[in-house]
Amino acid sequence: MALEVTFRQLRAFVAVLECGSFSEAADTMHLSQAALSGLVKELESRLGVRLLDRNTRSVSASVVGAEFEPMVRRVLAGLDDALESVTNLKELRRGLVRVAAPETLSCTLLPELIARYGALHPGVDVRFEDVPIEQVLAGLHSGKVDIGFGPAGVLADDAVEAHLVRIDPLWVALRHDDPLAAGTSVSWRDLRKRPLINYMPNLALNVLSNVSPRHHPKEIIPVHRVNTALSLLRVRPGYVICPSMARSLVEGFGVVFLPVRQPTVTWRIAIFVRGRSSLSPAVESFLDFTLEAAKNWDEGLSVRPATQRFTHK
Repeated sequence: MALEVTFRQLRAFVAVLECGSFSEAADTMHLSQAALSGLVKELESRLGVRLLDRNTRSVSASVVGAEFEPMVRRVLAGLDDALESVTNLKELRRGLVRVAAPETLSCTLLPELIARYGALHPGVDVRFEDVPIEQVLAGLHSGKVDIGFGPAGVLADDAVEAHLVRIDPLWVALRHDDPLAAGTSVSWRDLRKRPLINYMPNLALNVLSNVSPRHHPKEIIPVHRVNTALSLLRVRPGYVICPSMARSLVEGFGVVFLPVRQPTVTWRIAIFVRGRSSLSPAVESFLDFTLEAAKNWDEGLSVRPATQRFTHK
C-alpha cells in the first residue's frame, strides 16, 4: 500500500539535515519551528521509523535517515526538474511546434512568418514540412502536425478548426512572348484557348466554380508542384494561375505576372489546428502570433480575416 507522504514533509526533512537545526531550517522554509517540527514528525509517523537523532545541541540523520536522504534528494530533484520544465514550456523558453503547408505557401508566406516568430521565441523549435494539402490534414488528424496551412476550401472534420487568415486575388503567369503579357491585366476569356498548367488539387471547386463555364480552359495540364508548373511554362505555351502573394516566386522563373479580371477570383488561405484545449503553450502561442500577423496581410482587400469552422457535409 502506498504511503501518503507529501513533498513538504520531504523538503522539511532535507532542510533540517542541511541546516543542522530545526530553527534554521524553519527560517529557510518560512515556517514556524513548531510547524516544521510537525512536518518531520508526520513523515516519521507515516514511515514508522525515526529519521533524525535529536539532542539539545544538534540534530543528525539516524541510520535509516542517512539511507533515506539520497533517495529523497533524487525525488525532490526530479520534481524540481519537472516544475522547471513546465515553467519553461509555459513561458516559451522551450517547446515544439510542427508546421506543415503545401508548396505555394512554403515558398512565400511561411519562411518569413516562422523567422519572425523565432526571433521572438528563440527557445521554441518550429519544425516545418512542405507537403501536399492531403498530407497536411492527415498529419493534423494523426497528431504528427500541430499547425497546418492551406486553401480554406479543403474540408476538415469537426476535430480541426480552420481560421481564415488571408484572401488573395489570383494572378496569371505568362511567357514573355505571349501577346497577353504586354497588357496590365488579363481576363479569363482571354485565357480560355491556352492550356492551363495546373498544380492546384481543388481547381474546379476553388477557382473554376467562380468563372463562367464558357471561359474555362479548353486544356488542363496537371502537375503536382507550382515549381514544376512554372518550369514547364518557361519551355512551352500556356499559363499558370497563382495567388498574387507568389509574385517573387513567379518572377524568379523569368515570366510575366499579371492580375486576372472579369471576374476577380480570390484564393482563401486558412490555418488549420485542433481545438485549443489540446494545444501546448508553444503551439497556442504560434497560432495567436499568426492570427495577429494576419491582420496586416489583407490590406486593401474588402474582407477581413475571420475565424471559421469547415466541416464535412
